[in-house]
Amino acid sequence: MTNNRSPAFTLIEMIVVLAIIAIMRSLVYPAYTSISQRAKATKDMSNLRQIGVAMQTLLNDTDQILPVTTTWPGISTSTTPVLYPKYLSGRRVLQSPFDNRTSAETDLAPVSYSINTNMYVKLGASPNMLKVVSPTSTFLMAPNYTGNPGSASSWTGTATSAPDLPVGAPAETKGTHSNGRQINVLFCDYHTESLTFGPASTEGTFQDHLLPLGVKHWDPTQ
Repeated sequence: MTNNRSPAFTLIEMIVVLAIIAIMRSLVYPAYTSISQRAKATKDMSNLRQIGVAMQTLLNDTDQILPVTTTWPGISTSTTPVLYPKYLSGRRVLQSPFDNRTSAETDLAPVSYSINTNMYVKLGASPNMLKVVSPTSTFLMAPNYTGNPGSASSWTGTATSAPDLPVGAPAETKGTHSNGRQINVLFCDYHTESLTFGPASTEGTFQDHLLPLGVKHWDPTQ
């Protein structure tokens, strides 16, 4: 007599298969997360570079005088539109990929990056970029948030209200990427770097600790 029944998995075989799937998932997920974080860090760096190019073009038109900090990104209805729409074609470049808020192209669009307020405190009400002592070591812009950047509520800047820098401790508790150990920064010479993030109780939370002879800083007079 011919047995026409289809072969079936036993319970033990099913358990083994599920265990293998679980193991493979546990191995793949960290790699996927790492790739995703690197992609966001690359996009974040690209945003800062584009903003740097736009800022450099703006300053060439303003005799190197920085824009007013309270309205620096620019809004379409503003009498002083700053970067947008003259120097940037869209607002999305102003939003970091680590900023999980809903993107928009309105005057309330999320803005994730801010200007170093020490540029105004140290250089006066109309700060001139030519007065920066060490452009290659001085922070110009960086992501600005409160607490953990993974929370959407940590980001509050908009096209009409972008907070100023310095950021850092105690407001920022983690960097944006590499498990909170790094953050991207735009410098006064318009180059970008990914710096070591280390919370502290004073300004200058993130610095390049790997280069003690060229420590990066907030103060444009140093």
